[in-house]
Amino acid sequence: MADDPGASRNWRMDRQITAGVLIAVFLQTGGVLIWAGREATRIEVIEQRLDRQSNIAERLTRLEEQVFAARATLERMEHKLDRGEAGPWAN
Repeated sequence: MADDPGASRNWRMDRQITAGVLIAVFLQTGGVLIWAGREATRIEVIEQRLDRQSNIAERLTRLEEQVFAARATLERMEHKLDRGEAGPWAN
């Protein structure tokens, strides 16, 4: 057979599966399932964290708007004081 040039193209596959191959396939499948379960849990934790952070982001945006409004009010008061305008609180 080694002298036959067509022998390398004619290969055959046995239908026998050894116990070692079965064990390896089952272990790999189990490992993949365990990994997928851990990843699903990890993704769930990240999603919960993002939900909490979105609430915090909304609150932070509202606080920033309030700070901007307070700053604008203070600037108007400073301009009035610089121009010497007396408000209703002045004597």
